[in-house]
Amino acid sequence: MRQKDIWIKMLAETCRLLLGLVFIFSGLTKAVDPMGFAIKVGEYLSSFGWDSLQSFAVPFAINLAAVEFTLGICMFLGVYRRYASFLTLLMMLFMTPLTLYLALYNPVADCGCFGEALILTNWETFYKNIVLLAAAVIAFVYNQRTLAGYTFKVYWFVATFAYVYCVGFSLRNYWHLPIIDFRPYKIGVNIPVAMSIPEGAPQDEYEYSFIYEKDGVQKRFTLDNVPADDSTWTFVDTESKLIKAGYVPPISDFIVTTFDGEDRTEQLLADTTGVFLLVSPRLEQANEERIDEINNLYDYATEKGMRFYCLTGSDESAVTKWIDYTGAEYPFLFVDDVTLKTMIRSNPGLIVLKGGTIMGKWHYNDFPKEEDLDKFVESALLKPMKDEKEARLVTNLLTFVVPLLLVWLYDYRRNRKKQPVSENL
Repeated sequence: MRQKDIWIKMLAETCRLLLGLVFIFSGLTKAVDPMGFAIKVGEYLSSFGWDSLQSFAVPFAINLAAVEFTLGICMFLGVYRRYASFLTLLMMLFMTPLTLYLALYNPVADCGCFGEALILTNWETFYKNIVLLAAAVIAFVYNQRTLAGYTFKVYWFVATFAYVYCVGFSLRNYWHLPIIDFRPYKIGVNIPVAMSIPEGAPQDEYEYSFIYEKDGVQKRFTLDNVPADDSTWTFVDTESKLIKAGYVPPISDFIVTTFDGEDRTEQLLADTTGVFLLVSPRLEQANEERIDEINNLYDYATEKGMRFYCLTGSDESAVTKWIDYTGAEYPFLFVDDVTLKTMIRSNPGLIVLKGGTIMGKWHYNDFPKEEDLDKFVESALLKPMKDEKEARLVTNLLTFVVPLLLVWLYDYRRNRKKQPVSENL
């Protein structure tokens, strides 16, 4: 093989692996938190004036994550090399101009391409896509010079299994809480600590300018040359420009009030007995199938001498309707609905706080039974809940890797030893 061919092959393989890893990561981070990505899709739809399509946000989010993940797996394992590289190139040809538009006009704060796992600015996303677009061109042009991990006879299984697995993984995280929590309100986080700014942390740096007027002409001055002592100049205005952002705490928006505006944040976070928080961003949209379980949880908290509140972003009229419909006896407090959606991907969801630390979180499909709560409350089972999530993560990983490995072994023994792959796929 000539030196030039070797370099081309190395370049093509590097681009293939890069695209594969990025698409796998992108698909997985969306699939881990499909509700969060659906919220981001909803922001896109609103910014483009397509609010009538909001009902499709969740299925679109789940399927886009599965498509990205499948393309990533195919690129990484050398499956359907021609088709996978072509579809990857098409996606990058679409996404790169779109992210340029986002960077120029900023209709949404960030693209959401890596979910909550890695948040990039719109300009960072555009620069990233420029690199990926170049890699996609190279991977497509030289797709037949890259390695194939399987023979063509089992391509269908790898691609189909990757798509079905990712859809199933997304649905699992939609019907329950995300198996990995990338948001600041994860189990074990102490909210007061997460809201504090460490001593010596970088502060915001501003550039100030002062506008003065003389003889009908306005002029801008800096702090160093401002004509404060010159009576011939008349002060007009002051302007400030942020030139360097300082430290931003992980949690900065947790404010709990009564509907009369009385702040209850400190009281809630200082409770060391334990507080049950029923979280519902919008009571009008809350699942109503767990009302009896919610009332039982309230009765349990009352028996144990623990406080129970419902945190909601709804107004008082919605609260009144909820009380009339459910017979709720627990008090309601107001929190911004965006904050509540960040706290837990469930409407309603349950959070237990103790001394400001998040001890447990449950989706409404997983509200704990009384016997489970006894163990939880008595021993503050923080570590076991983390261990359970880690075990589920390992199980999900093995569920995907083991079948692919077994198929590879079967493919190697039955097909690869007998004949080389000759199809240009």
